[in-house]
Amino acid sequence: MAPRRWLAALCAATALALPADGLAQVDEPPVQALSGTLKRIREAGVVRIGYRESAVPFSYARANGEPWGYSIDLCRAIVEDVSEAVGGRPLRIEYRQVTPADRIDQVVDGRIDLECGSTTINAERRERVAFSPVIYVAGTRLLVKRGSGVRSLRDLGGKAVVSVAGTTNARAMAAVAAGRMPTLRVLEAASYDQALAMVESGAADALAADDVLIVGLLDERRLRGKYAMVGEALTREPYGIAFARDAAMDSVVRTTFERLGTSRELRLVYNRWFVRKLPSGAQLNLPMGVELERAFQVLGLPTE
Repeated sequence: MAPRRWLAALCAATALALPADGLAQVDEPPVQALSGTLKRIREAGVVRIGYRESAVPFSYARANGEPWGYSIDLCRAIVEDVSEAVGGRPLRIEYRQVTPADRIDQVVDGRIDLECGSTTINAERRERVAFSPVIYVAGTRLLVKRGSGVRSLRDLGGKAVVSVAGTTNARAMAAVAAGRMPTLRVLEAASYDQALAMVESGAADALAADDVLIVGLLDERRLRGKYAMVGEALTREPYGIAFARDAAMDSVVRTTFERLGTSRELRLVYNRWFVRKLPSGAQLNLPMGVELERAFQVLGLPTE
């Protein structure tokens, strides 16, 4: 039974067993009934969320340093159901910054409970961590300076492309250079800020990144007059929220997505970050695509 329904049934049964003027006292599930991630969370009273500093609109730091974004909203919803699964105990959220290079390691090492960013679900990562249902589907494309003459990957022969270390984009570019385009120079940067600076300085001719992150970067920083996104999608990148391989935690995460899907809240959260204006005033104008729509309908999201 889902955590939310389990708690409601327990409360109802307890109330019927008491006199009309009695007060129901619901005991928390014993610690020994919990294990793994849920046991640690109940004992500590804390859920540790990993966030990205500048993965607009999924996970990024606002001016006061507090994280927000689409993935953060989804993770906060998961925390609500985790709270009920551990007996209704109020839980504090502790945010910890992650990078593309260390995000999976932080989950595996137990430094974070939920990795709430823009992380691609793939077979290699599934061997180390579990994932939520798909939350977005992106693809690798190129960001270039306007007037550079680069319109697609074909124009990068003998030139340099930069990607952020630890991303699937970096791996995809390395595969291209090792195969059909041996004259392509592949560079890596520690962050999107550093990668963009390399394109600006001419150290790199293009930045390879997920299309949605390029859109967020250009719109949030008002850079469309200076840079453009070009070429076809080079990869398919289905995103998910990563967490430790733990059957009980997996059940809670899936319960959350089913709840958000059937209540339409999933669509509202999506529109808040991809269709409406962002807190900065930028607007991505990215209505839900057909592939993501179908994935969400499996979770119970009604068709419009």
